Amino acid sequence: MRIAFAGSPAPAAAILRELSASRHEIVLVISQPDRPRGRSRTPSLTPVALQAQELGIPCVRPATINAPEVLDQLRAAGAGALCVVAFGQLLKEPLLSEWPCINVHFSLLPAYRGAAPVERALMDGVAETGVCIMRMDAGLDTGPIAREIRIRVDPQADAGSVMDRLCAVATPALAATLDDLERGNVAFVAQADSGVSLAPKIGDADRELDTGTSAVALANRIRALSPHIGARLVIDGAPFKVWRALPRDEHPGVGLHGADGRLLLGCADGALEILELQPPSRGRVAAGEFLRGYRGELVLG
Repeated sequence: MRIAFAGSPAPAAAILRELSASRHEIVLVISQPDRPRGRSRTPSLTPVALQAQELGIPCVRPATINAPEVLDQLRAAGAGALCVVAFGQLLKEPLLSEWPCINVHFSLLPAYRGAAPVERALMDGVAETGVCIMRMDAGLDTGPIAREIRIRVDPQADAGSVMDRLCAVATPALAATLDDLERGNVAFVAQADSGVSLAPKIGDADRELDTGTSAVALANRIRALSPHIGARLVIDGAPFKVWRALPRDEHPGVGLHGADGRLLLGCADGALEILELQPPSRGRVAAGEFLRGYRGELVLG
């Protein structure tokens, strides 16, 4: 098939790269407009736009994919289907009706519909997650499903490693669904009415580490936001990012405690050992190295 591909972040770029090696021809890529990134706030291409450039595939970056001129470009390219992976815009009519819009969603639907399914699932400490290949409709990740692939989740795996595994199984499932679509024998099954949950975009409040919750819940929050977003802990008035931590069956009392090269955060039911953190405007550092060089007070807030 001649297909178009819509996506923006790095996981979508990985799937675009692998899909480009399949038997289906990617004739057009659609990504988000350039955004200011980094400390310089210089406008930069999305990872998908960069990947399209490397592959030599035409790429457009519209303010909205639903604009009439984008639909004209899809028609001119002769696209028979549109593949969507973490694109970041809502698709509307007539786009949804004119092309089969095949979405890769990183959860076991109908659980975790929304923008942050992997992060929300890890926050909840799930033991299993997966990928659904679905046909998009006007709802939020409510369309019928063609394929579902399940994976087990290691209790210490972070969002980055889980997403890498999901992308690895998503691409062949997406290509197989396109094969079925081309042959006219793809079977879409409606989602279940039970087990619905939402996975809204990560906000500032989601990053805060609340010592009133359990050590396991805090560890899950940290791994859910690693390695790209970062959980947040204010130490001696400065915002630190926390990247790795493990719950411990110890009871040092609420607060931060540093001894013998270990950094413990006392919480509701025990302690969280912080293994890697990042001071403001500095790089990531192991807890022991941080303690050896820190001259401030280990006080929260």
